[in-house]
Amino acid sequence: MPIPEDVTGEEIDKDVRQELQSLPKTLAEDVARNLVMVAKLIDEDPEGAYGYSKVALRLASRVAAVREAAGFAAYANQKYGEALAEFRAARRMTGNIELWPVMADCERGLGRPEKALDMAGAPEVHKLDKAGQVEMRLVAAGARRDMGQLDAAIVTLQSPELASTSVQPWTARLRYAYADALLAVGREDEAREWFAKTVESDRDGSTDASDRLAELDGVEFVDALDESDEDGDSTTSETPEVPETSEALETSEALETSEALETSEALETSEETEKSEKSEADTEGDKS
Repeated sequence: MPIPEDVTGEEIDKDVRQELQSLPKTLAEDVARNLVMVAKLIDEDPEGAYGYSKVALRLASRVAAVREAAGFAAYANQKYGEALAEFRAARRMTGNIELWPVMADCERGLGRPEKALDMAGAPEVHKLDKAGQVEMRLVAAGARRDMGQLDAAIVTLQSPELASTSVQPWTARLRYAYADALLAVGREDEAREWFAKTVESDRDGSTDASDRLAELDGVEFVDALDESDEDGDSTTSETPEVPETSEALETSEALETSEALETSEALETSEETEKSEKSEADTEGDKS
């Protein structure tokens, strides 16, 4: 796959660059450039990112960073079985526990929420940092909802991190999940409150909390293009159709012809009358 010339491979994280040092220099550069493309495209063009990840995987499947990147690219394309296999491979290579939550979410994607819940209760969770533990809580709540346990999902999300007033990188997503869980059981007033709190903490607009809040408040958004189309339809309906105009012209011409005929007949009648009166006058003059 073509890579833009301005992508050098130097853009990758220094830890990943260090991993690639085990490869020949030219190969390391090629792998690095493909990994850069994965990172650049994974949000806006998941399919494109997936393509570059497969190239990197073909070039350096023994590098943990490559397996991890391939896992995230597959995950972004909802290829959960493939993503789980890559994450497991990366974890075996490094012993790193950070991928545990996303591995559990892959189990959810594969229709195995019970397995995700088992992972949420595993000893590995205690080794996660705070961000990882919050992520695991989100996955566990999602698994509860998958199983129809809506009230249990709400309880799962109730935590010191949710109650905290300080804004952390995970705060908006945690509040959003809680608001959505409340709404799922019909607790609209509480849901509205938590969607509002989500908006306050969502500094980079990573959620659609503002739209959800507007929906609860009964605000409707009208597409400007739709309004333009409606106006156009209205204008068109008021414009006379060509056949109607043609008929009107024909009617007008017929009226003008009729009036002309009537005028002509009247003139002829007047001339005949004048001739008749003149003839009678001449006759009377002869008699006298």
